[in-house]
Amino acid sequence: MAETDIINKGFDTRPIDMQPMWQIMFQAPEEDIDRIFEAITGVTPLPQGRTDRNGYRAPAGVEYYRPREGAPTGPEDDTRHRPNVDEMRFFIPRDTNILNEVIEAIYAVHSYYEPVITVTEVLRSQSKGLDDKDNPHRWWNKGGDWKTQ
Repeated sequence: MAETDIINKGFDTRPIDMQPMWQIMFQAPEEDIDRIFEAITGVTPLPQGRTDRNGYRAPAGVEYYRPREGAPTGPEDDTRHRPNVDEMRFFIPRDTNILNEVIEAIYAVHSYYEPVITVTEVLRSQSKGLDDKDNPHRWWNKGGDWKTQ
């Protein structure tokens, strides 16, 4: 199978199906992430296997920017450094209707007039649900999980 066929059609192995998806990433001040994520899950449940509301939040970094002419704050000479800006990533099917709704949901509740949003074609793993309840590497066979900590 050609490389472009793999990214467009996916492939499978015995335990895993690699599915064509879009990975969406947005940046926002850490206090805005949960509000934006709630708006997104109002559009699509972000399912993966037997769970939903799946996303990954990367910890805070520093965002650099300089407002120019036409920015709501007016132009500035100095570069701003905004601390505590997180990245949130999640996957959606390659459906342009869902993509449009997600982008509009992010924009509607984001505190920026120019939010940073990227869309990347990826393959995401989906377990085939093999019976591996006795696998010694699974978290439930290692004495607990993170919810009890």
